[in-house]
Amino acid sequence: MEEKNQHLETLTEIRSLMEKSSRFISLSGLSGICAGIFALIGAYAASVYLAIDPVLGDYSAYDGTSYSSPNVRSVSDFYTFFFTDAFLVLFFALAFGSYFTIRKAKKNNQSIWGATSKRLLANLMIPLATGGIFCLILLNHGLIDLIAPCTLIFYGLSLLNASKYTLNDIRYLGISEIVLGLIASYYTGYGLLFWGVGFGLLHIVYGSVMYFKYEK
Repeated sequence: MEEKNQHLETLTEIRSLMEKSSRFISLSGLSGICAGIFALIGAYAASVYLAIDPVLGDYSAYDGTSYSSPNVRSVSDFYTFFFTDAFLVLFFALAFGSYFTIRKAKKNNQSIWGATSKRLLANLMIPLATGGIFCLILLNHGLIDLIAPCTLIFYGLSLLNASKYTLNDIRYLGISEIVLGLIASYYTGYGLLFWGVGFGLLHIVYGSVMYFKYEK
């Protein structure tokens, strides 16, 4: 019986080593929570700028040349605000995400920049970069109401593509983002609401589940 238990422990250790070598398991749930909080802050700032209700607001009236909000003084002002808003959300989400991920990687004695993390990053960035370029093309054609849905869809695809190199839970977040993006592409007047739900609430829920499941 004792010999059998030793074999089981050995197999468990081998499985753990194989998992660590093939998957980057140091993603922190706190990173997702922080990303969601900053996304909600960014969405709220956008709703204030556009002078719309953050839940029921409809910004589809923007025709590419003007907007009814008194805060929008020109087209360039409109673009400047949203690029700045998106940049700040991304910056703080990445900063806090990197901090918590590095902290967890050190705790797990896992390299933060190894072959596995490189494969994860590559598989994450290919759909993400493609989606970013596609959104710029939509912007160039004045199809601003499709940008929010496309960011959700391509972000979901990037998570789905990268999930095989990290925790499987990422896959469910990716599928949720894709479904939400498809719904948002139908209800185009509520892109800001769907964007807040997808990048804000879903990240907070996912991060909380991951934290209590793997870190608590």
